[in-house]
Amino acid sequence: MDSFNLKPANNLEPLKGRLLIAEPFMGDPYFKRSVVLICEHNIDGTFGFILNRIVDMKLEDILDGAPPSGHKIGVGGPVDPSKLFYLHTLGDELDESVEIMNGLYMGGNFEQLKLKLLSGTIGEGEIRFFVGYSGWDKDQLDHEIIDEAWYVSNINGLPLMDADIDNLWALALKSMGGAYANLVNFPVDPNLN
Repeated sequence: MDSFNLKPANNLEPLKGRLLIAEPFMGDPYFKRSVVLICEHNIDGTFGFILNRIVDMKLEDILDGAPPSGHKIGVGGPVDPSKLFYLHTLGDELDESVEIMNGLYMGGNFEQLKLKLLSGTIGEGEIRFFVGYSGWDKDQLDHEIIDEAWYVSNINGLPLMDADIDNLWALALKSMGGAYANLVNFPVDPNLN
């Protein structure tokens, strides 16, 4: 009988542009089976967005004056849940955008963004909106990784800009291959087996 490796070695550093993938049995309601895009990681801490927590709201539901666009809203994390953040592929089209990795940006001039939304020139795959973000103080994430709460992964061609994808956690683990791919088969609550 083959055995499963419940704790595969993970040697990647948590760098900007990489993913944090929650271990299968994490109980924290915000991070349970979540995939977080790391937008900043430095000596002061880490900042990112949960990519696979979508709420049943659209941009026009939470932002006065936003045109009906159908853009879904993600819960980026438990910090600053009353603030709106966005990832996009618009680059230089939005002044003050911050590049996270090649072709993927965060933030930027909101007035320019509103004009683009009003003109209908931004597609669903070009922007994602989030309320709140995920943040870790200095060394906090490093300790959580040592405690095996998170796996660090490269993007591996995952569809980060697809707000409709509901199995991103499983896809992210499978993209890591080997023992990680087997982890997707574990139930959310092993006590219910």
